[in-house]
Amino acid sequence: MVLDNNSVSYFIYKGNPMGYEYELLQRLAKHLKVALKIKVISSIDEAFTLLNTGKTDIVAFPLSITKDRKQYFSFTDPHYTTTQVLVQNKQKNKLVETPFELVGQEVYVKKGSSFKTRLQNLSEEIGEEILIKEDTVDGETESLIQDVAEGRIKFTVADQTIAVVNSWYYQNLDISMPVSLPQHIGWALRKNSPGLLKATNSWLKGIKSNSIYQVIYNKYFNSPRFSIITNSSDYSSLSGNKLSPYDDKIKEGAKILEWDWRLLASVIYQESNFDPNIKSWAGAIGLMQVMPETGDYFGISNIEEPDQNIKAGVRFLKFLDNEWAKTVSDSTERVKFVLASYNVGLSHILDARNLANKYGRSPVKWNDNVEYMLSQKSNPKYYRDKVVAAGYCRCYGPIVYVKEVLNRFEEYKIHIE
Repeated sequence: MVLDNNSVSYFIYKGNPMGYEYELLQRLAKHLKVALKIKVISSIDEAFTLLNTGKTDIVAFPLSITKDRKQYFSFTDPHYTTTQVLVQNKQKNKLVETPFELVGQEVYVKKGSSFKTRLQNLSEEIGEEILIKEDTVDGETESLIQDVAEGRIKFTVADQTIAVVNSWYYQNLDISMPVSLPQHIGWALRKNSPGLLKATNSWLKGIKSNSIYQVIYNKYFNSPRFSIITNSSDYSSLSGNKLSPYDDKIKEGAKILEWDWRLLASVIYQESNFDPNIKSWAGAIGLMQVMPETGDYFGISNIEEPDQNIKAGVRFLKFLDNEWAKTVSDSTERVKFVLASYNVGLSHILDARNLANKYGRSPVKWNDNVEYMLSQKSNPKYYRDKVVAAGYCRCYGPIVYVKEVLNRFEEYKIHIE
């Protein structure tokens, strides 16, 4: 899926991937029983090129469904209806209230958007020239809205849904003048994907009849307080480059592990959602859910203190990495073994490796090999095998844990330096 880069579609907030399109795509992928792979770009033209060359399956932009676009692409049933509006700064200039007042004025729009076409048609309708300025290929509608709010340009055009969200944050904006009739918004697919289109529309019809759709829509389009917080927080990818208050300590720990710091951050989010006060039913404590005896083993006495908790978790991860380095030389594969061991314990993963070796699967590859044998450890045939030391394990948890940590890491890499 290709996603747009804006404060509604997809972003990271306090370590958690969010967004209207993102939440729906997660549910669609689960419904279709496929893995979701996301690419974030701003260029509409590039997105359409990726679609038509088979490098993506759905362009999940908030696209106006126009007659011209329907010649080249298939569109899902409409998600919602919106109107294109003029975005102007009510504190800087006299407000434009009619299209005739745009004659001779420069109006900036996102390159490749339907806003350009609409303004061209508006020029024809009023019989005078509106000076349409297209932004750069990588330009974003929200960047243009910010430029209006901060006085660098006078006008841009945006969908009312996006304009409203931004007007909560930039309170000097006026978005009251429509420049179009109401338009349907949907996602684009290739014309040679009728099966995917039918399945997506069927799913969309089902979810829109369920209250969950309205909950998601309201969160991103009808919640001023939520939008203001996520647009202004230091821990939002929309306004900063931080994941948590503990980023500096996470980076120090990542250097010890020789990991990308965003991978360690993903582990910590998985363990605690960056909540230093959380305690599990089993007695694990803090950001990295460290057991007291683990802290003692690695010489950390106060694991309730966030910095010390991270230090204890990192030392445990380093210990696991050293153990697996003896047999798994590929560092990318080894990370999966380390993560699974951190979640469920080293002994169960050693058992799964031994089973993989015995049953003709690779003992040094995770996916479909050691991972598969780990999933079999609830089967007596396997957990009673002589090569198994730790016995029974319903080990679905660590399999999901590895996938979720690594998937989140990929998402962090999209948004966070």
